[in-house]
Amino acid sequence: MATYLEFIQQNEERDGVRFSWNVWPSSRLEATRMVVPLACLLTPLKERPDLPPIQYEPVLCSRATCRAVLNPLCQIDYRAKLWACNFCFQRNQFPPSYSGISEVNQPAELLPQFSTIEYIVQRGTATPLIFLYVVDTCLEEDDLQALKESLQMSLSLLPPNALVGLITFGRMVQVHELNCEGISKSYVFRGTKDLTAKQIQDMLGLTKPPAPVQGRPPQPQEHSSISSRFLQPVHKIDMNLTDLLGELQRDPWPVPQGKRPLRSTGVALSIAVGLLEGTFPNAGARIMLFTGGPPTQGPGMVVGDELKTPIRSWHDIEKDNARFLKKASKHYEALASRAAVNGHCLDIYACALDQSGLLEMKCCSNLTGGYIVMGDSFNTSLFKQTFQRVFSKDLQGEFKMAFGATVEVKTTRELKIAGAIGPCVTMNSKGPSVSENELGIGGTCQWKVCNLDACTTLGIYFEVVNQHNAPIPQGGRGAVQFVTQYQHSSTQRRIRVTTVARNWADAQSQLQHIEASFDQEASAVLMARLGVFRAESEEGPDVLRWLDRQLIRLCQKFGQFHKDDPNSFRLSEAFSLYPQFMFHLRRSPFLQVFNNSPDESSYYRHHFMRQDLTQSLIMVQPILYSYSFYGPPEPVLLDSSSILPDRILLMDTFFQIVIYHGETIAQWRKAGYQEMAEYENFKQLLQAPLDDAQEILQTRFPMPRYVDTEHGGSQARFLLSKVNPSQTHNNLYAFGQVCTFCNYIKRNSECFKPPKRYSWYSATK
Repeated sequence: MATYLEFIQQNEERDGVRFSWNVWPSSRLEATRMVVPLACLLTPLKERPDLPPIQYEPVLCSRATCRAVLNPLCQIDYRAKLWACNFCFQRNQFPPSYSGISEVNQPAELLPQFSTIEYIVQRGTATPLIFLYVVDTCLEEDDLQALKESLQMSLSLLPPNALVGLITFGRMVQVHELNCEGISKSYVFRGTKDLTAKQIQDMLGLTKPPAPVQGRPPQPQEHSSISSRFLQPVHKIDMNLTDLLGELQRDPWPVPQGKRPLRSTGVALSIAVGLLEGTFPNAGARIMLFTGGPPTQGPGMVVGDELKTPIRSWHDIEKDNARFLKKASKHYEALASRAAVNGHCLDIYACALDQSGLLEMKCCSNLTGGYIVMGDSFNTSLFKQTFQRVFSKDLQGEFKMAFGATVEVKTTRELKIAGAIGPCVTMNSKGPSVSENELGIGGTCQWKVCNLDACTTLGIYFEVVNQHNAPIPQGGRGAVQFVTQYQHSSTQRRIRVTTVARNWADAQSQLQHIEASFDQEASAVLMARLGVFRAESEEGPDVLRWLDRQLIRLCQKFGQFHKDDPNSFRLSEAFSLYPQFMFHLRRSPFLQVFNNSPDESSYYRHHFMRQDLTQSLIMVQPILYSYSFYGPPEPVLLDSSSILPDRILLMDTFFQIVIYHGETIAQWRKAGYQEMAEYENFKQLLQAPLDDAQEILQTRFPMPRYVDTEHGGSQARFLLSKVNPSQTHNNLYAFGQVCTFCNYIKRNSECFKPPKRYSWYSATK
């Protein structure tokens, strides 16, 4: 019998699903007493190398209100060629193509190891991938040059049949025609005027219908030559577009002293959304915005052009002194909704030393599943490598991105769907399985996710609706099915179906089983997502109080203690890590806005709401590794007691990789002992965290900020702000005065040197 930990890991690897509870309380009353809601983290496109897609359509339940997909949990009558749906108990006839099935000849979707299965759908017309670049030209010269080089590089990474478009903006917005030989031609729009989708399409000439060919109906891919002027296949215009990007100049309008450049970001995005709406509705498309500062004019402006007027801060927002905030947010929310309806995602690459309006624009990426990347300059490796990773490919040479996905959740009758939290929008699909109590984006059993990758994760929240006086029979199981339909990067339509089941248990007689099935890692992330979702609309202190109350209730329910004796408090192993996750969550930048700008908070929250469980846990409670002469690297507590003079620490916070050299190590390094042959072991010790950091830097998206610091260094604050301050200046005044090698209070000259007798960890040699 596998332990619950092994069971949880096996299910996550196979299905990409982690539940907060893996044995479910069998009544509504008992479920509410569990404090942590019944919920799961779903990674719809979790990488499965052993999951080849099947080349036929899924078999659906014939009941109109169900339409569940045939799965290993269904009851099969091989003689009569019937199957009973495990969600609504409808008996269905197998299609003629299944006439040969038997106990020894089963199709893949009935085998237990295929609880997750993927189908390739042959119907429908394939549309090519579309990439529309929206480029800010109000950048400094070197920044603009670096951005142009990155964009030119990206053209070589696109498939030849992908469609590409280019919009540039500054004071005016230019939509570039790409089918012009030897001449640059563009449509210019004023950056101050808000245009409707109809006006944009009329001005660009997108509304003329294609002339049908006599004798056959018009095909969906036959867009008019007028619409294709702005979106062209890469293989046709590769050289033209490379030259056009190379010739891009800074915005020609002069910027007076003490003024900001006039950026029409809101109009540029509005035109980009309108262009794709008029040409390729409901097709896989990315709008990629590259901006180097805040929108300063027209709809969506965030700050005026006067430099003496600073951009809004958290203090301004609290005092209701952010003049443009509500109007700008409303503008970008409307754009995001239009893009989401058409399945188009919107990425934001914001590189500037000041804020660039991410707080107002965040909904464009949050609702459409796009990426947000924030940096100091387009001329840094952080931006260049992150942008390159957007176009990374799998073993089959296809992009690791999917478009226009819909995620539908089906449940057995004892469960209802309360909502979802993640990079999605509601499809307002009502049904018998939809709960009236909403958690997150609720009131539906279907959500649209315009962009998916292998790490995109949704938090799905459920409600147990079974009444306390109607017990579920012993051995009963509840089931959930997740149906994800999406456009693969190869332009195929695919459907991935995951069906999972868990046992019901009576919380009064079998509480120990429910308790042992608690997944504290998944629960911490699911509760954190609820907290961050609430923080978007509620005051920060209120969210912290809510989190504290939930933790206290959980400890009251599952902790063991004697009244008036705090030292007697005990939690079982299944709950032992949960309180420390909550401790670090309270201090995290997702709930604490102190020392972060509104843009930074939006950036951190955006990534937390889309990443998988492992990355989310790193964000909540960073990983800290210690390197010393005494053995291999080891994980240590995220506590100030782990900071020792003769240690090197490597901290991974997801957004930063910090290498911290203790006081003694830093002095040895300054003295240059690593250059001496007899101290080869010290050289290896210094190199080890650099190698480990490099491994993380090469795979993480977005690329984290790299910090190399030491005791007393200004950047040591990145580490000190994250560790639990169990030791402070009050109880640490003698820190580093005692030599760790000879225990003398004052080091002699020999003892100051690195030890030769400790060879560093031999496995690395």
